[in-house]
Amino acid sequence: QTDILVGTPIANRDRTELEGLIGFFVNTLVMRTEISGDYCFNELLPRIREMALSAYAHQDLPFEMLVETLQPERDMSHTPLFQVMFALQNAPMSEIELTGLTVSSLPIESSTAKFDLTLSMENTTTGLVGGWEYNTDLFSCSTIERMTGHFVTLLEGIVANPSEQISQLPLLTQFEQQQLLVEWNDTQSNYPHDKCIHQLFEEQVELTPDALAVVYENQHLTYRELNSRANQLAHYLRSLGVSADVLVGICVERSLEMVVGLLGILKAGGAYVPLDPEYPQERLSFMLEDTQLSVILTQEKLVNKLGDRSLPRASVICLDSNWDIIDQQIQQNPTNSITSDNLAYVMYTSGSTGQPKGVSIVHRSVARLVTQTDYVSFSEKDVFLQVAPIAFDAATFEIWGALLNGGKLVIYPSNTPSIDELGKVIEQYQVTTLWLTAGLFHLMVDENIHAFKPLRQLLAGGDVLSVSHVQKFLQTVENCQLINGYGPTENTTFTCCYQIPKSLSPDVSVPIGRAIANTQVYILDQNLQPVPIGVPGELHIGGAGLAQGYFNRPELTQQKFI
Repeated sequence: QTDILVGTPIANRDRTELEGLIGFFVNTLVMRTEISGDYCFNELLPRIREMALSAYAHQDLPFEMLVETLQPERDMSHTPLFQVMFALQNAPMSEIELTGLTVSSLPIESSTAKFDLTLSMENTTTGLVGGWEYNTDLFSCSTIERMTGHFVTLLEGIVANPSEQISQLPLLTQFEQQQLLVEWNDTQSNYPHDKCIHQLFEEQVELTPDALAVVYENQHLTYRELNSRANQLAHYLRSLGVSADVLVGICVERSLEMVVGLLGILKAGGAYVPLDPEYPQERLSFMLEDTQLSVILTQEKLVNKLGDRSLPRASVICLDSNWDIIDQQIQQNPTNSITSDNLAYVMYTSGSTGQPKGVSIVHRSVARLVTQTDYVSFSEKDVFLQVAPIAFDAATFEIWGALLNGGKLVIYPSNTPSIDELGKVIEQYQVTTLWLTAGLFHLMVDENIHAFKPLRQLLAGGDVLSVSHVQKFLQTVENCQLINGYGPTENTTFTCCYQIPKSLSPDVSVPIGRAIANTQVYILDQNLQPVPIGVPGELHIGGAGLAQGYFNRPELTQQKFI
């Protein structure tokens, strides 16, 4: 519903204001009409006319009586009933002729806005002339200038096509369309979009074969050693029928075997499905039933976690007790025909909004996340701390951000990080790149902020960052770039990022930033039309990071991946 006010109410004014209106009478009509049916302008106009004529039949009712009858909730911060007014001054004004006297009209200047926003239109001999009156506590001059452009664009659209549905009429000026749809989404970069994750890893092995690839407590593997073990596992998985887009479950504790398992599955041509052993049995059972896995990688002590129902139809390989069999395979890189458009993994969402959903991510999307990007820097000198469970998509950034760029991946020793232990691990391994949830970041700032000193870059996200915590971090940790990272699993970990400057105003929230490389973001209304700057809408994301859809959920995929 929308309220339209014609004219200006003269009730409830103080004496000074009323004296300024002597000799000037304006009729007041508060009118309500329904426009939710998405009419075209040709349909809406007669409805408004009919409603207006009906309203004139009650024009003798005083405005204060209307307020008293409706009894709106009163708030001293705004006027009752409505806060935005459209006033059309179309009463005929006859010329005044007096002997020896020249009469002309003078505009009344006012420094006080009577409503939040008022648009006054006057019918003149040269056409309609309009002016805005607005509350400067709510609107800036640039906002009103944009609004003027939107109003003119809307009127032009109505004149050009009055039979168009109102929801489809244009608001954006050509300049804004170019800015919102093209300039702000020109994020293309030259990344290896045609290569798979394991191919990029193998290229890194050729460059730094003897560099440390992964460290877990007192164990470690070089790039060459990790590649050889993953190759042996891949050949074994191929013998079990694993090929392109075949899903392979992996349910292991934090260990070197965890990384070997992920890489081996990809090298075999399959796609991994992370099964967190900490998950409740009911959730694990649902995922196993949904994916109908034929092969599962695990460890001897975790076999019982998988449940009896899934085991008869799946080949269960224990990466610890069965390794003597796997170790008989050759160590050369396997060959397969998969491309960057094939599945890399299926990762299930938390199910906080209902049933968990499997998100299908291809190799190209991971390459877009961790190679030739702009939101963070990667190098062979970086030490990544792998904190997130592999069933959480932050692990995609941690694991492949390190291994596809020649860095060292340090696996955090337990599933639940404590503040003290996290600080010790950062110090022990001189970690340079770290991702934390917003909650864990806040705790570290409160209780162990000096542990961040070795870091070169820290990404935090998953929730709103506290401005006070961010300011404390910026004042204490000098040589670390703090980044607010935002993105759903459906767009491969990160969609938008904001590199927080050293000076952050305490009066604003921490933005989620702009789209990272090879990503597009659009803020649209309920009719999928772009909204102007400053107008609320819903975030829509696209680009190379976008998932194929939801596994085994075609209806939901069609609904969400539009």
